[in-house]
Amino acid sequence: MNRFILLLLSFFAGSALFAQQKIVADKIAGIVGDKIILRSEIKNAIEDIVRQGGQAPEECMVLDRMLIQKAMVMQAERDSIPVSEEEVDAQLDQKIRYFIGVYGSKEALEQIAGRTIYQLKEDMRQPIKEERLSQGMQNKIVEDVKITPTEVKEYYDKIPKDSLQFYESELQIGEIVLYPKASRDIELLVIEQLSDFKRQVEAGTKKFDALARFYSDDPGSKEKGGEYQLNRSDKQWDPTFLAAAFRLKDGQVSPVIKTQFGYHIIQMVSRNGDDAVIRHILRIPEITEPETNEAISRLDSIRMRLLAGSISFKDAVQHYSEDPTAKFTGGMKMGRDGSTYLAIDKLDKDIVLMLKNEDLKPGQYSKPTPFTDEKGKKGVRIIHILTKSDPHRENLNDDYNTISQRALDEKKQAALQKWFTTKIPTIYIMIDKDFKHCSNLSKWMQNAAVVSN
Repeated sequence: MNRFILLLLSFFAGSALFAQQKIVADKIAGIVGDKIILRSEIKNAIEDIVRQGGQAPEECMVLDRMLIQKAMVMQAERDSIPVSEEEVDAQLDQKIRYFIGVYGSKEALEQIAGRTIYQLKEDMRQPIKEERLSQGMQNKIVEDVKITPTEVKEYYDKIPKDSLQFYESELQIGEIVLYPKASRDIELLVIEQLSDFKRQVEAGTKKFDALARFYSDDPGSKEKGGEYQLNRSDKQWDPTFLAAAFRLKDGQVSPVIKTQFGYHIIQMVSRNGDDAVIRHILRIPEITEPETNEAISRLDSIRMRLLAGSISFKDAVQHYSEDPTAKFTGGMKMGRDGSTYLAIDKLDKDIVLMLKNEDLKPGQYSKPTPFTDEKGKKGVRIIHILTKSDPHRENLNDDYNTISQRALDEKKQAALQKWFTTKIPTIYIMIDKDFKHCSNLSKWMQNAAVVSN
């Protein structure tokens, strides 16, 4: 029971998704206290992992993880770890939206699962609640675990020198972004074009999805005829877009609306409470050279103030950057893991080109440069190099935070191991004889009744 606990059962939350009616001869694989694990649950968990593109785990490993979760859940219930129905409902909605995205539509998901969305949610409710209880109990066990600099050094000194990680050069990069505004004349042309699309759809002379495929500026939905799955509570959507969509009846087309991304018309395909399938056409007014040059001039003035020291980078980001994520990141480029330290191959090609062309060093600012973001929106930015590390073997001076986190994780794992060591002998455990060969279950077997049923 070394590294498995911090990985607790993340794949079991969806294990009921494709569960069918249990056969009469279903067997009990294990019991922890009053919590029962059926053979069908193990089978369903493995099938779901495979169905989602993973490699099938061994039954022994799956049962081990299920036993861990049941023990955590049982203790969480005893300790009254709070899990609200609102939390469970929110995660249920998130899971369903994920699977709808995987299989293409609500109807396709229901057909593959052989269940309605309502039935799927009810199937998944208890596994998700148990997952949250288990995680809550785990957090409680390790909440007071801290790490000292001495412990970090002791952890580092135990790592064989030839096993230390090698890091390529990493940079911390900030940016200040301005998005040029299209002229009013061009905006009016876009509005008129979308209004004409709306008239054609309502007159029946054109299909909305065909117009979306040909004219929409949204690369995420263009090939799907502009189609998206929406949920009213999903915060990733522009609130103006959501509000306009949920005012529509089935088949209805919205007036032209403006969001941070451009101008849209929306068609409601179908709606079920707070869930909806919609189509939209996005048109982004074209940015011409005069608007781009104006943004370059504004950013150049900001750069001059930065170079003169009359404004800090942090304040310039706060007051001037139009990147919607800047208020959360402080203008820093961030990796998927949330780190601000990025290897060259993790940067977009335009930034790499700027670094090369301007030979930027730490502390320097680039010239204002036009770019196009991942959503197709044209902008102008200056980038700021805060730090740049040389390629190196992992060490305490350069990589203390990374090493410290690993040492803390190991200490938490040890705390969880200790908790299980003391708890397992106090819990009633039964394991079916079919699993007697599982060496990874030895910690359970020592205190279990091994029976056939």
